[in-house]
Amino acid sequence: MHDLMVLITVCSFLLTIGFIFWRPQVNEAIPATIGAILVLLSGSVSLADLVQITQTISGAAVTIMATIVMAIVLESFGFFHWATDLLTAKARGSGIRLFWLTNVFCFMMTLFVNNDGSILITTPILLMMLKNMGLKNHQKIPYLISGAIIATSSSAPIGVSNIVNLIALKIVHMDLYMHTAMMFIPATLGLALLTGLLFLMFYRTLPQKLPPTARWNLKPGQHPLQRPLEPEYSRKLMRNILIFVLCVRISLFVASFLQFPVSYMAVIGSVLLLGWRWYQLKIPPLDMMKKTPWYIFIFAFSMYVIIYGLNNIGLTDWLIRALQPIVSGSLLYASVLMGGLISILSNIFNNHPALMVGTITLTHMGLDPLTLKISYLASVIGSDIGSLLLPIGTLATLMWLHIVRKGGVHIKWSQYLKVTIVVIPITVLFTLVILSYWVSWIF
Repeated sequence: MHDLMVLITVCSFLLTIGFIFWRPQVNEAIPATIGAILVLLSGSVSLADLVQITQTISGAAVTIMATIVMAIVLESFGFFHWATDLLTAKARGSGIRLFWLTNVFCFMMTLFVNNDGSILITTPILLMMLKNMGLKNHQKIPYLISGAIIATSSSAPIGVSNIVNLIALKIVHMDLYMHTAMMFIPATLGLALLTGLLFLMFYRTLPQKLPPTARWNLKPGQHPLQRPLEPEYSRKLMRNILIFVLCVRISLFVASFLQFPVSYMAVIGSVLLLGWRWYQLKIPPLDMMKKTPWYIFIFAFSMYVIIYGLNNIGLTDWLIRALQPIVSGSLLYASVLMGGLISILSNIFNNHPALMVGTITLTHMGLDPLTLKISYLASVIGSDIGSLLLPIGTLATLMWLHIVRKGGVHIKWSQYLKVTIVVIPITVLFTLVILSYWVSWIF
């Protein structure tokens, strides 16, 4: 009976991951839910476990949903077109300047919302802008690939920008404030290196001068030709909205420091922004029920059920025996080993289950508090940055592939890998080493 339970649990995990990779255009919550049901039926996860799982992921899911709602509200205010015009104007006809602007923009959007929301916002904006500029397909690829990599990896500096990071924080009993204090500097330095490496990789492909159709002389708020007219919102209104969203993000860290539930603060911010939109645009908040991607919560819950089942049948026990002697050696060993391991697992199995497995394993190793924290942070680097070696390593890049294809730009795996096989390993190793020395210094 036990062997059958193990077989069903392992097969459910492999089939779920395999289907997500095989059919990325299918909502990933569907195979994850089926896999979770099979794991429950096998008996490897009990009803008591379900209660524990719900308590673990509920706060993270609510926080991420609230920030995605803010992203949707930004679209209602005309943010997509406003950002397109602003980037076009600031580029001033330089393809090089546009590269740096788009990457800074993608970084900021992930800090403002989260990695999934950032991909949903920045990719359509970049597609719209590059199409208006009349760039050829091969000229669009540097902006799209670098934008996706930066938008996804930018969830590393702060835990609130990724649902799986928030879930892992709950598991290791680490607050958002401490996570940022230990992670922001190493991860940001890693992102700076990553952006520089991407620039070197794409330098010869980037157009030195944008074509005349780029219309870089437009001022923010003006609309290029051949684009449907949208309501024009003043620069002052957009500035005020972005300041408000930034204040909401800052309030999440203040809440974490004061031991106030972060999810409550995120919901308060979203409700206030929805009320602002209702007052300004006369759009009631009921449309959020349809536009909010609730499947993200279903996916996270279902994947955690499957991972919990793997934990209950002994996967983490095996990992503990294999990793504990090395991780306990030094902070540098712990950082490089866990970051490298989660990077590999993320590219094989996707970063959600990889980080969950890694985090659960760490909590059962009996590590001292500092080693536990640096091992967890290294796992986040592997999950958020190392997972980008393949375009199937994260949900965000899976969504990016789908959006880009719908936008008429075809990016081959070989084109993606030609870049990531160079920049990702270097960035991950650099960031993990910096993390170990930074944590050693501040503690």
